[in-house]
Amino acid sequence: MSDAPVTLSQVAREAGVSLATASRAINGSATRSVRADLRERVLETARRLDYSPDPSAQAMARGRTSALGLVVHDIADPYFSTIAAGVARAAEREGLIVTLSSTEHSPERELAFVELARRQRSRAIILAGGRLGPDSGPDSGPAPGPLEAALSAFQAAGGRVALIGQPIGGLPVVEIANADGAADLARALHGLGYRRFAVLAGPAGHRTAADRTTGFTGALAELGAPVAPDDVLTCPFTRDGGYSAMRDLIERSGGAPDSLPELVFAVNDVMAVGAMAAVRDTGRNVPGDVAVAGFDDIHTLRDVSPGLTTVRIPLAEIGELATDLALGRSGQAGTPVHGEVVLRDSTPRRAG
Repeated sequence: MSDAPVTLSQVAREAGVSLATASRAINGSATRSVRADLRERVLETARRLDYSPDPSAQAMARGRTSALGLVVHDIADPYFSTIAAGVARAAEREGLIVTLSSTEHSPERELAFVELARRQRSRAIILAGGRLGPDSGPDSGPAPGPLEAALSAFQAAGGRVALIGQPIGGLPVVEIANADGAADLARALHGLGYRRFAVLAGPAGHRTAADRTTGFTGALAELGAPVAPDDVLTCPFTRDGGYSAMRDLIERSGGAPDSLPELVFAVNDVMAVGAMAAVRDTGRNVPGDVAVAGFDDIHTLRDVSPGLTTVRIPLAEIGELATDLALGRSGQAGTPVHGEVVLRDSTPRRAG
């Protein structure tokens, strides 16, 4: 008995159909269907002969593979890994395989992954996270930036697209109400008696960071507790960025407790954890010397001590929504997802 793999021609011959009919029955077709009785005969013959379809042939026949591409900035960041879990859960329900790419915050890598998904004829692609540059909003100028152009070309070739976090041109997006959530947090903290604030604002030009910063500072200004411009510190959108910015803030105070802000808001949770570490490493404590709040409510950070006050965003559910949107199964586009303020021990009520 030959060890050579069974070919599609052998299946067609054994089933008594043409090669084209066998191909359409097994691989599918973007334009033509096969009669039900013929399709069942071909499939039964393929099972009996232990025929293995060629994935590339299936993609060519159907026009798309069963792959869904997910592009994130940093898979080690719990924000993105939680979104990825939601995407994977929704993709599994649809019989799709998720291919995950991490850009390490490189716009060039992000663009390269989109081009790769187009060449590989992925069924859909999801981009998660904020970004810098001309593609960072719905009004990016008269000519689209390179990322918007690449995503539009992917759509034009038959693929589907969804974004998480912020819009790019008119592409479908599951947007997060970052400014509203930060404003709600500011009002809640003001209600606890805090009046002197600082903000670890992430990188300059990063839209998610900017929305959270302006939402927070704008609400405080309306409450009569404006944040001084010097107390809004730019830094990387990472744990180490939060650590360094907090160290700078402490060193600038000269060690005098009264010169520190009462509360420091970091525009994401991982930055807040870095800030809390910097407070400890300089011989101080949270919340005794300075209170700290974050944004996102990353589930892997819920056991930090003291518990971190934050804005809870349903990240896994957002991943599922984006997958449904990418596959044309959802009407969520244009409806921002709102967060919920969660008060914990890192921001106790101030006496008096």
